[in-house]
Amino acid sequence: MNKSDLIDAMAADAGITKAAAKKSLESFLGNVEKSLKKGDRVSLVGFGSWSVSKRAAREGRNPQTGKTIQIAAKNVVKFKAGSELQSSVN
Repeated sequence: MNKSDLIDAMAADAGITKAAAKKSLESFLGNVEKSLKKGDRVSLVGFGSWSVSKRAAREGRNPQTGKTIQIAAKNVVKFKAGSELQSSVN
């Protein structure tokens, strides 16, 4: 399912227009992004939670040349599925 499929499904399930569903989805995604940028955790009980982790700088290897390279530290987004979501797909 891609973004437009999700918008279509949301509109059909909620009985709203596709434009309203798109606006709702974009608002949700924007607010999740803002919270993660601040370093907050976003948790939807039963569905899952998003959090930000710091990945330390490390050495890597260029697969073409075998030469060692430095990989910079960065923040990464992690998602952990909730128990209800996990059990619904098994």
